[in-house]
Amino acid sequence: MDDTLTEPSQTPWTRHGKVQARVEKNGTLELQVEGLTTQAKYYKPLLKEFFRLRFPVRPRWGDWSAHIAMEFTGDPPHMDLDNLAKAMLDSAVGAAFHDDSQVARLLVERRPAAREGVWMLLSPFSHG
Repeated sequence: MDDTLTEPSQTPWTRHGKVQARVEKNGTLELQVEGLTTQAKYYKPLLKEFFRLRFPVRPRWGDWSAHIAMEFTGDPPHMDLDNLAKAMLDSAVGAAFHDDSQVARLLVERRPAAREGVWMLLSPFSHG
């Protein structure tokens, strides 16, 4: 499966505070966090709480593809993308997948956007 959504999703967002997420029938999880901080460790407890209280999903086995984007306005902030990826993937353990070692493909990028935040798409991945 490709790591991008090929068609606009009809699945509604679940929103709480600065976090919103939705999950497709095939298990693909799309997540957005409003705002940026250079402290990647901020995201893990924020998302763990969101998954526990507002968006309970059952983790799945198998390989996963992860696409994470730090979205910024103006000049890009000084943030280590590897630290951001680790925090975001750790936050998805127990929600999308059982262990972050299930991530078989990982793309992390920074990109200009209309609003600052972090976007993540987790998809079941087939090697082929």
